Amino acid sequence: MKGFFYKKTNLHRFYAFTYKEEIMIDLKFLRENPDVVKQNIKNKFQDEKLKLVDEVIELDAENRKVQLEADNLRANRNSISKKIGALMGQGKKEEAEALKEQVNKDAAHLQELQAKEGELQEEIKKRMMVIPNIIDPSVPIGKDDSENVEVERFGEPFVPDFEIPYHTEIMEKLNGIDLDSARRVAGNGFYYLMGDIARLQSAILSYARDFMINKGFTYCIPPFMIRSDVVTGVMSFSEMEAMMYKIEGEDLYLIGTSEHSMIGKFIDTIIKEENLPQTLTSYSPCFRKEKGAHGIEERGVYRIHQFEKQEMIVVCKPEESKEWFDKLWKNTVELFRSLDIPVRTLECCSGDLADLKVKSIDVEAWSPRQKKYFEVGSCSNLGDAQARRLKIRVAGEKGKYFAHTLNNTVVAPPRMLIAFLENNLNEDGSVNIPEKLRPYMGGMEKIK
Repeated sequence: MKGFFYKKTNLHRFYAFTYKEEIMIDLKFLRENPDVVKQNIKNKFQDEKLKLVDEVIELDAENRKVQLEADNLRANRNSISKKIGALMGQGKKEEAEALKEQVNKDAAHLQELQAKEGELQEEIKKRMMVIPNIIDPSVPIGKDDSENVEVERFGEPFVPDFEIPYHTEIMEKLNGIDLDSARRVAGNGFYYLMGDIARLQSAILSYARDFMINKGFTYCIPPFMIRSDVVTGVMSFSEMEAMMYKIEGEDLYLIGTSEHSMIGKFIDTIIKEENLPQTLTSYSPCFRKEKGAHGIEERGVYRIHQFEKQEMIVVCKPEESKEWFDKLWKNTVELFRSLDIPVRTLECCSGDLADLKVKSIDVEAWSPRQKKYFEVGSCSNLGDAQARRLKIRVAGEKGKYFAHTLNNTVVAPPRMLIAFLENNLNEDGSVNIPEKLRPYMGGMEKIK
């Protein structure tokens, strides 16, 4: 049978979990609902993956047949072993030896079957790893981010009667950025933040940290590097190849967001139901292989290889994930509005969802310079996809089950700085400091 195979890469060494768990959707669900899975693939405009469903069903049927034969051989071996013992006790050595010969033949065949099982499970896994998670019924159907749907606006978009410079120009006038030195030191996509602008970024992160702590989240500083089994547990292969920096000679990757190590914190764990939800907020630097600027608005510090971020993650019971999803994106909206930045929320359409995601909402901030909104954060519900891959289980009264995981950006400067500077800029080039942020800026009311 011609199947779907990834190009031979170092990703092949990641297939280390039990195949029934290292997937995005339940194999039993696919087996019983192939049309649902196929329609979901169509809804995500990934028709090239449709054949995988039939291939999985065929491979799974063959694998279960092999498993049954192997189980029968094992049962027969145990039965014969008892007979051999009885015959030897009765002095019937010849009969016992004949049965031993049969056991040896069965053992050789069992070894073949076990090898076949492993091969079939590997082929099933390769396909199941790229079949996308089932999206929520509320997700709008669309091919890409151009078909995302605006949900709600918060705050009144405002355009002042003076021209707003490009964000790096604002920073340069305030002696707050040095891109030339950064290019000499590290290349494009890096920066030196200086003086009050650097202080402003730290203040925003500190404010975001305390904001989330006051929401009841536990503050955490996670590892900034993670192993490959965590990488493949938290994201799809396509995301990984586009984002992650690998440490040469080691099984370590620089995180693209602290969500990676925060969800990874629960790998191979069984959480008592009474200890849910787990609500954590984390600070980290983030490292991403961005493909370069796409027009002027994505130069400067908009699309860069290194930035800092305050994140929030939740591990909860499946029936609570919808409620937590709404709580998470509302936290981001509230924080931005407290800093006098108008925002809107966008429902991500089916084609814009990464394969592990069930549902996602982007938070976009108003840019008075561009006279439009731009993305500053994203809130995602991943259902039990990450939990399946990372083996994050919950021990409840009725047995064990997979947890649901969610993540959301609190703030991610310096991109957030763009929105902050543009919305708080004065005609004379000074920048207002909103009241909530002043304690983190030494009482400063303006940067000038």
